Amino acid sequence: MNSIRVNDNEPHPRVAARRHRGRRACAFFLLVLFSFAFLSPVFAQSWGQGPPPRRAPIPAGEKPRDLEEVRIDQRLDESLPLDAVFRDENGNEVKLGSYFGSKPVVLAFVYYSCPMLCNQVLNGMTSGLDVLKGFSIGKEFEVITVSFDSRETPELARTKKETYITWYKREGAADGWHFLTGDQRNIDRLTQAAGFYYKWDEKTQQFIHASGIMVATPEGRLARYFYGIEYAPKDLRLGLVEASDGKIGSPVDQLLLYCYHYDPASGKYGLMVMNLMMAGGALTVIAMIVMFIIFRRRERLGRRANAGGIA
Repeated sequence: MNSIRVNDNEPHPRVAARRHRGRRACAFFLLVLFSFAFLSPVFAQSWGQGPPPRRAPIPAGEKPRDLEEVRIDQRLDESLPLDAVFRDENGNEVKLGSYFGSKPVVLAFVYYSCPMLCNQVLNGMTSGLDVLKGFSIGKEFEVITVSFDSRETPELARTKKETYITWYKREGAADGWHFLTGDQRNIDRLTQAAGFYYKWDEKTQQFIHASGIMVATPEGRLARYFYGIEYAPKDLRLGLVEASDGKIGSPVDQLLLYCYHYDPASGKYGLMVMNLMMAGGALTVIAMIVMFIIFRRRERLGRRANAGGIA
């Protein structure tokens, strides 16, 4: 009996079926990648916006206070007065610059006898820093809390420090978190350099001030501002990594910095839509090349199987 040889140009039905399934899988995979590349910026933009900031309503029958002098002005990339002199929680005279040099610094302005808002600022800052994994006060960064009430004493600062060090409970934090007091001249030098403005209210016998914290570089330049009384751990982490010029953090943090950017207006990090589009496009191109190579390899294997003939 003569053997029947299949035409080399006509693949075996099983080979053709495998090719067909491979083409369908490739098309589906590319469709998913294209959808990610073009639709992810839309979702990223919506995710990055977040809700608008909330403002407390003014009580009926009362006029809003004149708060023109109470604000936080951003002084990004400007230097702090590192020669300003304060006293630490132990009463020792220190220069501000003694806490700078090798690590980024978180700076918070409060007054220790504040009945409400300052405690909320410190609580929010401590909560945000407490959940940062791999970042600890005294190791990767320093924290400086400065009272803008010149009447307050180191004893009061020490009491406040004990409260928050007990809360934070990390080794070495006591050496890296500093609670300072000072005279009016040095307080004014520092607060004005940082753009922190406040005023005394005779009616309530309290200071009126805004709420927020800053991050400075190891050289003493202001890098980031975060507003309010709650500070997202993601924002704090990225702010510290940027302020350190990448000297702290992991490769994942560097990747996140590529996808997120700091918005000075909101004081938060938002998704970088254009970078996401570029990353999605690059991923799509790479996937297309890989799938093309796989498809060509399967096609060559199919031709070799056909060349052998079918008896």
